[in-house]
Amino acid sequence: MSFFGAVFAALTMHWQWSISGAVLAVPFVVFAAIGLAAVHVIRLPGSGIVPSQEVERTIMWSSIAEGVGLFLAANIVINLHHPELLLPAMALVVGLHFLPIAHAASFRPFYALGATLILSAGTGFTLGAPTGGTVAGWMAAVSLWIAAVLAVLRDRRLKSGAVQAV
Repeated sequence: MSFFGAVFAALTMHWQWSISGAVLAVPFVVFAAIGLAAVHVIRLPGSGIVPSQEVERTIMWSSIAEGVGLFLAANIVINLHHPELLLPAMALVVGLHFLPIAHAASFRPFYALGATLILSAGTGFTLGAPTGGTVAGWMAAVSLWIAAVLAVLRDRRLKSGAVQAV
């Protein structure tokens, strides 16, 4: 989630604000910080979050569908000559991909994340260019970063025995 938050942020900076160069690496610093925290938590003793085989299978198929959906969304908006809709379309696909995972894992926060990403897409489509792409891109980036931080914190709490897995 953290990586894709960085991708959304960097694409927004580049496509919406015409920023290029080394500054596009800044969102990946956020990704690296969250990634380092995740590595630290993974190395803690305990089992933490362990998805069932059914949940793992749902994650796999949802991720495959997300990849296909992103490819299709990009091709559709570009072939319709509306590249300004690319970030909202991407946010929509990413948001939809979280819904079957939320259902399979019985994990309500993924419903919230999916809904937030779908809302960011709807906002982006509604506002139109250039504001819509900026809003959709940043809403998606921040939502994914927040979700990644919360996932790391949840795993840490589970490993410390403070809470039970859901």
